[in-house]
Amino acid sequence: MGKEQQALNPAAINGAETEEEIDLVEVFYLLWGHILQIIACFLAGALLAFGFTHFFVTPMYQASASIYIVSASNNSIVNLTDLQIGSQLTADYQELMLSRPLLQDVIKNLDLDTNYRSLAGQVSITNTNDTRILKVTVTDSDPERAADIANELIKQARIYLPEIMETETPNVVEDAVVPTQKSSPSYAKNTVLGALLGAVLCCGVLLVQYLMKDSFDTPDDVAKYLGVQPLATIPEVDLGSFNHNDTKKKSAFRWNDVMSR
Repeated sequence: MGKEQQALNPAAINGAETEEEIDLVEVFYLLWGHILQIIACFLAGALLAFGFTHFFVTPMYQASASIYIVSASNNSIVNLTDLQIGSQLTADYQELMLSRPLLQDVIKNLDLDTNYRSLAGQVSITNTNDTRILKVTVTDSDPERAADIANELIKQARIYLPEIMETETPNVVEDAVVPTQKSSPSYAKNTVLGALLGAVLCCGVLLVQYLMKDSFDTPDDVAKYLGVQPLATIPEVDLGSFNHNDTKKKSAFRWNDVMSR
């Protein structure tokens, strides 16, 4: 096989080039040439995300109540003033306030149709830095039920915790009130994420098509990938656009014209 035949053989060229280079400028112009499609996918993604959030995502509400942990009594085994304020105090009370007996009492008193594990997943207990204030936050699809659970949890904690830790009864800082605004979902956040996802998917499809493309569209593509300059090009003709009757007329006209001559 001669050098000219090897230069025209794509398989030989692909075998010689182990790494395929990606022209970033060409990719930019590729995406710029399909900018309308990318914008359409951007808008479609935003519309789908907004519609899905509006019709299929259940709004959630949060209600919060807080208690203040007072110092231990003189006869107590555990003195709260000796405990570290912060992570250790938070961890102790998180475990106790989310314990099975306490949550089961809350479920029983409020007649909730759930189990203590599911209820524990709805409760979040946080501790403000350098304080003895514990904030109990309950997330639920019903705003009134969220407030009732938070208040009942605080009520049962004031009964349960002193018995376990042998401390004074915690004081209520504030009761939970019925929330008027939902905590989730965020329409703006989901819409923006959906729009970006739509645009990214569109760009990904265009890039995959660009990388998987194995045909030549222009003479410049032949010169770029094969390293040879084509001598001539043959234009494509749409034979279906010709009318059969018109062809007969043209043929008859040309034949009559020849016979007259």
